[in-house]
Amino acid sequence: MNVLDIVVLAFWLMLPAYVPNNAAVLTGGGPPIDGGRTWGGKRLLGDGKTWRGTAGGILAGVGLGLVLNAIVSDVSGAIGVSLPEFPIAALLALAAGAMLGDILASFLKRRTGRERGAAFPGIDQLDFVAVSLVLTALVATDWFVEWFTVPVIVAILVLTPVLHLGTNAAAFKLGLKDEPW
Repeated sequence: MNVLDIVVLAFWLMLPAYVPNNAAVLTGGGPPIDGGRTWGGKRLLGDGKTWRGTAGGILAGVGLGLVLNAIVSDVSGAIGVSLPEFPIAALLALAAGAMLGDILASFLKRRTGRERGAAFPGIDQLDFVAVSLVLTALVATDWFVEWFTVPVIVAILVLTPVLHLGTNAAAFKLGLKDEPW
């Protein structure tokens, strides 16, 4: 498999995890997950982590994955790269893991004194990747081992920060985010 094929596969595999945080921005609002609770005088998560945004993000990731399953053979044939179908357990783990990773990063931000929207380099770009990969490996182990090879994981770790910064900058310019990271 050449480098371009690996990048295409990595992107395909992570699409159900890439979409949830962006969808959460669009579907969010309402009561925060932490209910306004504090720990050590600091909010647990903050107002930016809501039940509605989390549910919307997970549904968007799973929904996209189902669409990808419906078109996988056509896309694979058109681009000449073998792409997998997503088992439902993997879809749920990728999408929910992405949201959980973002929630955990928010918790870490509050513990380190960062306010909502403050930059947290490295964590901001890879929090959702780490948790979605771990969760997927736990619930869809055989599928994960087959598709998430070392070269694919390396491609994900390189590709994700670039995509993350680019999409966040675009959302900022469109007025959907208060900060460009």
